[in-house]
Parts: sequence; C-alpha cells; structure tokens
Amino acid sequence: MSATGRSAGHVVVIGAGIAGLAAAHRLLERGATVTVLEASDRVGGKLLPGEIAGARVDFGAESMLARRPEAVALAREAGLGDRLKAPATATASIWTRGALRPMPKGHVMGVPGTAAALSGVLSDEGLARIERDADLPRTEVGDDVAVGEYVAERLGREVVDRLVEPLLGGVYAGDAYRISMRSAVPQLYQAALTHDSLTEAVREIQARAAAARQTGPVFMGIEGGVGQLPLAVAESVRARGGEILTGTPVRELRRNGASGWRVVAGERVLEADGVVVAVPAPAAAGLLRAEAPAAAAELAAVEYASMALVTLAYRRTDTALPEGSGFLVPPVDGRTIKASTFASQKWGWIADENPDVVVLRTSVGRYGETAVLERDDAGLVDVSRHDLSEAVGLTATPLETRVTRWTDGLPQYPVGHHARVARVREHVAKLPGLAVCGAQYDGVGIPACIASAYAAVDQLGGDLAAGRELTANPVQSLHGGAGE
Repeated sequence: MSATGRSAGHVVVIGAGIAGLAAAHRLLERGATVTVLEASDRVGGKLLPGEIAGARVDFGAESMLARRPEAVALAREAGLGDRLKAPATATASIWTRGALRPMPKGHVMGVPGTAAALSGVLSDEGLARIERDADLPRTEVGDDVAVGEYVAERLGREVVDRLVEPLLGGVYAGDAYRISMRSAVPQLYQAALTHDSLTEAVREIQARAAAARQTGPVFMGIEGGVGQLPLAVAESVRARGGEILTGTPVRELRRNGASGWRVVAGERVLEADGVVVAVPAPAAAGLLRAEAPAAAAELAAVEYASMALVTLAYRRTDTALPEGSGFLVPPVDGRTIKASTFASQKWGWIADENPDVVVLRTSVGRYGETAVLERDDAGLVDVSRHDLSEAVGLTATPLETRVTRWTDGLPQYPVGHHARVARVREHVAKLPGLAVCGAQYDGVGIPACIASAYAAVDQLGGDLAAGRELTANPVQSLHGGAGE
C-alpha cells in the first residue's frame, strides 16, 4: 500500500453497509482493485428501502445530516444528485404530559440556552430549576461524563427526562444517563470545558452557528428513500470494476507475510494487500481475534440496543393527522412507542406519488428494554396503534403494516467510548494493511459512517490523520425530526 494517498493493490472490504460501500468507492477512486464481501443476501446494512401499500419508503434510517458533506457528496457521486430532497416540513412535536406540544427551538440536543426555550414542555418547577444554572458552582466534566448526569446536575432532571432523553433516544435508542457527552454531543462537551454555566455554553454554541450562517436544510432525504443510497453506491462500485459478493460470510482473517492478508470466505480464499473491516463490533471482534486480540477484546465489549420500526399505511380519507413531521415520546411518560414519523408529511415525494395513501411509522425499543420486543409483529402493531390513538386520535384500520426489527442494531456510546475507539485504532494501526470503520466508532449517522470509511482508506495509504481527527472530534449525530 502506498503512503502517498493512492491505495494500490487488492483490497478486501468486509461488510457492505454504507461504510463498507463508501470505503470501496473511495478505494476504486485511488486505483485499488476491490472485493466487497457481505454475509447477508443484500447490501445496505441499516439502510433498507421497500414498499408498503404501493408507496416507496424506508424501513431503516430515513434521513441524513446535510450539514456534514460526506453523505450528500457521496449521493451525488453515485448519481442521485437530482433525487436529493429536503423534508417538506421541519416542524415536529413532543408527546408529553398528556398532550402533543410543539418541539422547542433554541436548544442543543435538548439542552436549552434559556429556560424560556422549554416553556410549554416543562413544568413551572422545571423551568425555575433551569434558572439556577447561572448561580451554581462549576461542574467539572473531566475526560468524559454522561450527558444526562451532567445536564441534570446543572439544569435538573426534568430537562433530561422530557427533552434530552427522547432526542438522544431517537439517535441511539439509548439511555441519556449512560451516553457519553464527549462522543454523542461533542460540541456540548467542548463548551462545558470552558464555561461555568451550561446555558451560557449553549448560547455561545448558538451564536457561533448563527455567525457561520449555514444555509440549506439541516437534513436531506432521497426520493424513493435513503435506502436507495447504498444501492446506487454499489452500482457505482461495480461499474468501476469492483466486485461485490453477497451471501459470503468471512470465516477467517489472517496475516499473510509481512504486510499481506489472507481472507477465507465460504469456499474462497482471497489474497489481499489490504483489508477494511466494516462490520458491527461483535463480528469485527471475531474477525480480529487471531491477529489483533487487544482490539478484538475492546470491540467485544461494545454494547448494542435493539429496536423495531412499525410502518403503517392508511387511506387518506381515514386519517386527519396534525401538521408536522411527527412526534417524540419521553420514556418518563410511560408510553410504549418512543416516536412516530408522519412519513407522507415529512417527505413530499411520498405524498406526491401516493395521493390516496398516508404512511406513518413508529419506533419501539430502547437500550435495556427487551420485553416489548419479545411481542410478535401483530403485538407491536397493536401497541403502536393504541399509542397513535391516544396521541393523535388515529383509530382507523391500516391498509397494510410492516414490522422491521433491528436486533442489536444501534451501538451504544457510554462514558469513555472515545478512549475505547482510540485504543482500537491504536492496536489496528500496528498491523500494516488493516483498517476498521462503521457506526461503532465515530458516530451512528450516515455521514459519520462515511467519514469513518474514508479515514480507513486513508489509513491503508499510510495516513492516520483522519482517523485521529475523528477519534478526537466524533461526528455528532443529530435527530432528524421524529421517529429516526
């Protein structure tokens, strides 16, 4: 492998999720011969397009952060530029304290710059507690701290339970009182290092964002669904001469000489100059155990949350949804669903293509919450319909339903996650021609996975700078409205 930025020779990419496909795409640009090996029968990982009642929808992630360049740029490179679409509405609600309430503005992942920003969502006591932040002594965040723990100490638990928790839960399906502030909300962590007051830190973040004058939508979708992205990238990879093999699990990864690699997949044995491991942490741990046992041990300790998406299609004449893209649900309110997206209202192309059908979806399941996911598909549809009836008065019988289960689908970022990622990269860097990427490292969103892939490609070429930068400054994965 060349240290000049051009990756030469044969590179095997293990995993055909968006990270693996992005790595293959970049490798081909740099002159490598590429083979992608995917254990399942399809490409795309957590990005999954499909249809319900004739409407094209996503059964996985359905939006991507547009304020980072990676995902939008890759979509354009793969020929999807004219199909990039901003949400038709950016207005969302929060279902809390017995009513749908407008999603507050003027916060950073639920953390407000002023108490007034959360008026209507918090109780009077909760708002008064926020006001005390300016008078409290400094709270040291150290090398890392849980988001919920820090925010609750500064502003009170109600802020965490009513707003931070559902927003972070929408991204990680996790527990705000366990999630790393340094890894999940890095801009808040950096601000907390230099400010005594948390609300003052948030106001400074907001002022910097206003001064940057970023224009355009925060999020983007793709006509036909974000699940079209991996399909288009895979097509581009093949068009450039790359080979993608599905239904081909890798059984063994071993070094072959000083810098080469031997990959055993099914009946095939591939000789490679480089390998990019782009699979979830448990699978990566299994592959790396023989040659990088310390990295494998770190990856084996990464925890995951499971969740399910329930997609429902209704006759338009049977529905009367409130305006907006949907709503979030704080766990403290005791509901089963954690969010609902009004897909036909969020994405104009769904409504345009299917004027007689309304599509919405709910999400169910959080970290440590396994009982609800033990229900069968019909049971998950029933609890979703019950909560939708309570929230928005929707009692009609759906035309069609679809339950998509993402078992161990979302890696958790507990306190100290950044240090674990640094250790993994340090161990892997000792083995020439090996790199790792994916959602378990630097952010769970689509741009984060692509950035991770590009850093892995750079590492194969001898440049470790991008990986170090991502480890130090993870890509913050924001909430894409509701239900994501």
